[in-house]
Order: sequence, then C-alpha cells, then structure tokens
Amino acid sequence: MNQENVDDAGRRGHGMTRAEFLRLAMASMVGLGLSGTGRAADAPAPAPAPPKPMGPMHTRPIPSSGEALPVIGVGTWQTFDAGPDEAERAPLRETLKVLFAAGGTVIDSSPMYGRSEAVAGELLSELKAHDRAFVATKVWTRGREEGISQMRKSMELLRDPRIELMQIHNLVDWRTHMKTLRGWKSEGLIRYLGITHYTASAFGELEAIMRAEPLDFVQFNYSLADRAAEQRLLPLAAERGIAVLVNQPFGGGGLLRSLSGTPLPGWASEIDCSSWPQILLKYVLGHPAVTCVIPGTAKPGHMMENCHAGTGIVPDGAMQKTMAAWWKNR
Repeated sequence: MNQENVDDAGRRGHGMTRAEFLRLAMASMVGLGLSGTGRAADAPAPAPAPPKPMGPMHTRPIPSSGEALPVIGVGTWQTFDAGPDEAERAPLRETLKVLFAAGGTVIDSSPMYGRSEAVAGELLSELKAHDRAFVATKVWTRGREEGISQMRKSMELLRDPRIELMQIHNLVDWRTHMKTLRGWKSEGLIRYLGITHYTASAFGELEAIMRAEPLDFVQFNYSLADRAAEQRLLPLAAERGIAVLVNQPFGGGGLLRSLSGTPLPGWASEIDCSSWPQILLKYVLGHPAVTCVIPGTAKPGHMMENCHAGTGIVPDGAMQKTMAAWWKNR
C-alpha cells in the first residue's frame, strides 16, 4: 500500500492548546478574508483580532521557472478521502483555510487517493481559492489514452482546467506519460511536470530518470529517520535544477509515535521549535535542495503547527548534523 502522505497519525498533544490555535487561526483567516462566514473583503470589519500567529512563511524558488513556492503544503492521501457529511468536511475546510492564512499554497493529491481530488476541488470552489492554490496531482495508470482520460478526470474533480503540477505517480508507465505531459505543458494544460515515489527502493530508478529527463519536480520520501535521499537524490536535484517535494517527513506517523513523551532537546529553541512535528519538518527544510514539504493532515490544529515550521530559523548544515546525531544516539 502506498503510504506516502499518512503523516497525521501519531500526534499526541504537541504544540499549542486548542484554545490558542482557534484564537490564532481565526486571527489569520480574518486577516486574509478567509473567515468561515465567507465575508467579502469590503464587508464591515469584525472586532479587533489578536496579532497573526507567525511570521511570513518562507518560500523557495522552483528552479525551472524562478517562481516562489511556500515551503509547507498539505498532502491528501487518506486525510481528504471524506464523504459528503459536513462533520467530515468541516475540519478539512478549516485545514485549507489555515494553510492559506499562513501563506501556504501547495495541495498534493492523486486519483489513487479515493475521493481526495473531488473533496479538494469542492472545498477550493467553496472557498473561492483556486487562484491562490498550487494544485498538484498525478497520473496513475498504464497506456497513453488511459492516462489522458485519467488526467482529464482529475481536472474535472479538482474543478480546474489547468493543473499547476502533474506528476507520474510511483513511476507507473512513466515513458508513455512523459510524452503526454511534455505536450500538455507546451499547450498550457499544466504548468509543471514531475515524477514521484515514496520508498528508498525506488531511488535508483528515480535517479536515472532525473539524469536522463528534463523535469520540473521530483517527489520522494525524506525524514530525520530516513535520510537516504541525502546521499544522491537531493544533491542531484540541486545539480539538475529540479524542485523537490518531500513526502513522509513524519515517517507515515510512526516517527511521531516513537517520539511521543520524549522531551525536546535543548537545541530545539535554537531553531524556533516548540514541538516534535516542527523539529521534524525543520530538519527536512534544512536541506537547501528541498522546495516544499507536504505532510498529510485533516486537522486544522496540526496544519497550523506544520505551518509554524515554515517560519523562523531554518537549520543550517551544522544544525542538521546535530539533529541527525541526536537521533542516532537518542
């Protein structure tokens, strides 16, 4: 089973309290015109709100274009595979509001994620947020015509005639789909193209394609506990000018579970971290070749905490080594 974005599991009370989150999230959403009431920008102003909860989210350039991309996004594997019931949809809607309020834009999905594409598309329409979202999805089938049909269906479900990033999911029939994506990019149906995988066992094939093909993006797994990408893929992405999306920064949730109850190291405050999710995300962002991290979540409180990791001090190479050594010797 593909586990690339199951990163919401395993969190236990890290970071801010619920009350703090609600107060701070609403302050940010009001500031960006994304309150749950759908208040128009020129409507009467609400009562004064507390300051925004964080500084501006960092951005990094997409090498092939120079476009700035916020460093924290959201994955939708399992987390957005929700039914029509409002009790299921409400936290997802709020999760997207928090992402946008914090300055994030990237929403990553796939046709293999059940109803996630449709749910994301519906919520983006409700929020009138397609213009501020950087929507990434994937083709996950074999054959040229089957691929075209699937990608057009994704556009329909996402309610967007042009997708920012179309990726070949887990390298399935990648040679066939690469030809289609190059044509679609030249026609303006997509803006960027890329390839993905979620296990280190596929890194050899990813590397070969990265060397042979001009790509805009590559997506793979990378975390404090799984640093194989540092050996070849991340340096190669920097060398070839390929943007990097990182999945599984929390190890599918297992990494957070393993750290539950563990006191934060003394160096956490040196990189503006007050929780394990922030530390894990900051470690990934410490590598300069990483463009954006996309942990999956269906909880607005977790989204806010993730977004905090995209602000403040970013670990340098020396701090990354300190963090890796701590993990090895914990």
